[in-house]
Amino acid sequence: MRRIKLVVAYDGTAYQGWQVQPGAPTIEGELNKALTNLLKEDIKVIGASRTDSGVHALCNVAVFDTSTRIPAEKIPYALNRYLPEDIKIQNSLEVAADFHPRRCNSRKTYEYRILNREFSLPTKRLYAHFTYVPLDVEKMKQAALFLLGEHDFKSFCSVASMAETTVRTVYQLTVEKLEDEIVIRISGSGFLYNMVRIIVGTLMEVGRGNLIPEQMAEILEAKDRQAAGPTAPANGLTLVKYEFL
Repeated sequence: MRRIKLVVAYDGTAYQGWQVQPGAPTIEGELNKALTNLLKEDIKVIGASRTDSGVHALCNVAVFDTSTRIPAEKIPYALNRYLPEDIKIQNSLEVAADFHPRRCNSRKTYEYRILNREFSLPTKRLYAHFTYVPLDVEKMKQAALFLLGEHDFKSFCSVASMAETTVRTVYQLTVEKLEDEIVIRISGSGFLYNMVRIIVGTLMEVGRGNLIPEQMAEILEAKDRQAAGPTAPANGLTLVKYEFL
């Protein structure tokens, strides 16, 4: 048997997230179906990042085991013919049989886009969260600094999380204004369930003036989901980079 690693890009709008769910369209389900049809084997992929419903990715990673003789680097050409237009393989290669994407040291980077203008733009509705309320980007930048480094992010984790520990490390967290879009970029060793979207929702509360930047330290210290802001909508979030260290 050979283990093949795939880099997968997808528009998550039509899917109930990455992970297979009975009776619901998912990215993992579509990959399993396409690989099984292509290779005539019962294939079950292992994903690196279980993105939520509606979240997009440029570079999620998955592995699968196969006895096929198709050269690893040729698999995307064949597999993409079996996949829907909103899921496409970007590249593939053979890896060690014991390589597991969720058990490796890695660095993930997400971007969240906020369309901040008077009226929404239909062409951006699937890929950016729209708000007409002006956001103070400088205050959001100040607030972001409190989240850098290793912290217990329990306040920024959905209560539905099954994580053994809520301690995570954030390497980078930037807030940048690009014309009428605000781009929040965050890199870390890993993220809790809904962590990025809760961070964004809390930064937006700072941008609106409902919180001051210094309150971020208090929210961390509280270790209470109720202390943080709302969970930002999924459509603005994209996994943009995945690095194995």
